[in-house]
Amino acid sequence: MSLQINTILSELQSVQDPLTGTSLAKKFKERDLDIKGDTVEVKLFLGYSSAEDKNNIEQQIKDACARAGASKTQINYLDGIKSHVVQGGLKPIASIKNIIAVASGKGGVGKSTTSVNLALALSQAGAKVGILDADIYGPSQPLMLGVSGKPKSVDGKSMEPLEGHGIAVNSIGFLIDGDAPAILRGPMVAQALEQLLRQTNWPDLDYLIVDMPPGTGDIALTLAQKVPVVGAVIVTTPQDIALADARKGLRMFQKVDVPILGVIENMSMHVCTNCGHVEHLFGQDGGRKMAQELGVPWLGSLPLTLAVREQTDSGNPTVVSDPDSEAARSYRHIARKLAVAVSDLAVDMSGKFPSVVVKPL
Repeated sequence: MSLQINTILSELQSVQDPLTGTSLAKKFKERDLDIKGDTVEVKLFLGYSSAEDKNNIEQQIKDACARAGASKTQINYLDGIKSHVVQGGLKPIASIKNIIAVASGKGGVGKSTTSVNLALALSQAGAKVGILDADIYGPSQPLMLGVSGKPKSVDGKSMEPLEGHGIAVNSIGFLIDGDAPAILRGPMVAQALEQLLRQTNWPDLDYLIVDMPPGTGDIALTLAQKVPVVGAVIVTTPQDIALADARKGLRMFQKVDVPILGVIENMSMHVCTNCGHVEHLFGQDGGRKMAQELGVPWLGSLPLTLAVREQTDSGNPTVVSDPDSEAARSYRHIARKLAVAVSDLAVDMSGKFPSVVVKPL
């Protein structure tokens, strides 16, 4: 029996990302299959880093092709993470493939803790990652990453990012004294954000995570309108008052055509360290229900634990200090779902075409 492309594609629909269970059916196209006798050659471009799960994915592909009648399957990985489309009228920053805003409508929901652990989880998976602390009035990332000092400048015009746990980072917290307030009016705050982004000599990055300030004020609007982001993540708690503000933040990004990559519910439950009893202190499934109601992806929930707070305050976030914990596994799970969501976005092709210049005769 000769091998049929449609039969192979049908069987490949069963291939899943082993960490999240996300279907990888979109990753297989007819043009990526080459049949030679009873052998199938499969070109696979995942669009995200999954080095630790490569063998599992390969085995799923081989099993699927075997069910379609192939006696041998050759898999050619097309490595790399692509740059994806940003808002209309903006161009991606040359050294940064994908800028992701992590936002919340309300303060105190654990957005900065979530941001840093997601950045570290993406880095652990093999991606090149940076984090920009965009909270001008209340920068948190220097403390959370255990990084201090001031950025160096080689040319007197730009800054070199600092590094914490293998990721590049910049924050206004590095530029002012630790106890000094950032006394800036709205336009100056927006200008400070753009300078931190564009005057930092970021290394080549697959992802830049932007830890946003709470609310929908000047910084959020500046980022949504002037910074080339591929999408936004909304962090909330299950509490009604947090959900109300999270909706506003989500709607703001939608109004300026920034895709919502997903909703994360933080402090979803508390597990007693003594007896293991689970309590939903702030309500239950509020974030999931909001995502379903508004038709945006649900990325997952995170626990409220003493360890996460202590680890982050000490400059050693959970993903690096306690990688085998349930919380760390949750961060890695959500980070993978985020990476898959970005990989499914339209690829930016602006750099593939030459600029057209019209000169008068």
